[in-house]
Amino acid sequence: MKYLTLLKARENQAEAGAPPAELFEALGKLGAEAMAAGVLVDTGGIGPSALGAKVTLAGGEVTVTDGPFTEAKELVASYALYDVSSKEEVVEWTRRFLDVHNELWTGWEASAEILQVFGPEDFTPPQG
Repeated sequence: MKYLTLLKARENQAEAGAPPAELFEALGKLGAEAMAAGVLVDTGGIGPSALGAKVTLAGGEVTVTDGPFTEAKELVASYALYDVSSKEEVVEWTRRFLDVHNELWTGWEASAEILQVFGPEDFTPPQG
């Protein structure tokens, strides 16, 4: 099963200061461990909404709105794509990721959303 995790940091993290160098080293080790276990498919950072756009279909019309999106109180900072055997397994990897931040970056706060990813094989064609 594939799962996408989205790391959402609080928008105003100035009081937490800059991330310490040890954080990047620890995250690199955790990522290498997940890769060696064969569960980490991809990771990356995500830019602020000011660099993005929102495409909406409503009332039969498609509209495009450039960022930033003022309703957002969180900044989606990064993502990770896992291929694991259960939701519990991806929850554990995500907990470990946040634990590293908690241990090494005092005052920084975030949450991670875990979403299951479906492919064409997960849908059956309609019976006609």
